[in-house]
Amino acid sequence: MRIALGNDHAGIGLKQHVVDVLTELGHEIIDRGAPDDSPVDFPDITFATCDLVRRGEADRAVLVCGTGVGAVIAANKIPGIRAGLGHDVYSAHQGVEHDDTNAIAMGAWLIGPAMAREVLLAFLDARFDDDEDTRRRVEKLRRMELDAARELADRI
Repeated sequence: MRIALGNDHAGIGLKQHVVDVLTELGHEIIDRGAPDDSPVDFPDITFATCDLVRRGEADRAVLVCGTGVGAVIAANKIPGIRAGLGHDVYSAHQGVEHDDTNAIAMGAWLIGPAMAREVLLAFLDARFDDDEDTRRRVEKLRRMELDAARELADRI
């Protein structure tokens, strides 16, 4: 898989471990993250990372920041991106299976290398269930996104 990787300055401490895990698993990494701990704005990093998924240049996105919360908020503002918070294995795979998530955010301040590895494995190995119920629910998410975009466009 082609994985877009983004991190802000708060995620720099976990970044190399994530790179090592993704490389060990044989994934191609497209790095859009901060190279060091100099302050950057997570919305910029998140957009640069997730836009690759939106445009089809990456299969999934992995975001690493302090808590993951800001990255999830920013990612879910991008049309076509469905991001989950990745601090546990169950949510990491369940999000893909039932909600068709294509991005995950991890908080470097909250999880360590061992849990990050397990979360990445669960997220990247998971596949969308693609049954009638999950397709219907994800289609509703897409319609919500489109309706909101149309409403915004009508205001402009």
